Amino acid sequence: MTIRVMLVDDHAVVRTGYRRLVDAEPDMHMVAAVATADEACATLRENEIDVVVMDLSLREGSGLETIRRLLERKPELRILVFSMHQSVGYATQALRNGAIGYITKNSEPLEMIDAIRKTFQGQRTFSPEIAHALACQAVEGAGALECLTPREFEILRLVAGGVAPTSVGEQLHLSPKTVLNHLSNIRRKLNVNSELELLLLAARHGLVNLPSENRVDGSA
Repeated sequence: MTIRVMLVDDHAVVRTGYRRLVDAEPDMHMVAAVATADEACATLRENEIDVVVMDLSLREGSGLETIRRLLERKPELRILVFSMHQSVGYATQALRNGAIGYITKNSEPLEMIDAIRKTFQGQRTFSPEIAHALACQAVEGAGALECLTPREFEILRLVAGGVAPTSVGEQLHLSPKTVLNHLSNIRRKLNVNSELELLLLAARHGLVNLPSENRVDGSA
């Protein structure tokens, strides 16, 4: 049985390279390699897809939101996240939105091929660093960001990354007022009182990287 794959990644080089890699496998076929959430949803409507390989950082739309949208259209679809983000927070939210596995872009190409096969079979699959972080979280208890819903997590990620609330609303199809209400709930849940505290918390959990000159703890 041929595994029908769709790749969602906004980098043309990644799409071209992994299309060739997947199509070189005798049991796989890359049905489509698309750049945006809307293209992914349209492709799913028009084609039979078994496994979606999904990046989370899309220029147009949210990877986490796209996972939810795709599964609403086809609940039996199997989604493997393929992301540069190594934070356990991203992995946790991707799983909560319905992804089966999570591998990082540090992985060797053949690891991704193996992960596609496992995802198609319904097996959980993770990069070693993600598996370790998830195991530690299971032992130590939920992290600070676990109290956030997937929607709140995505808003926090975007705002901490410098996206204005108005643009966040456009990306997630929300009104500016709704985004601000979510931000108020996020600050309350995380017990922070300012945008700076929110940014520093996001940085501590690996959602953003702060330049050294922006650090406020006095260290070099």
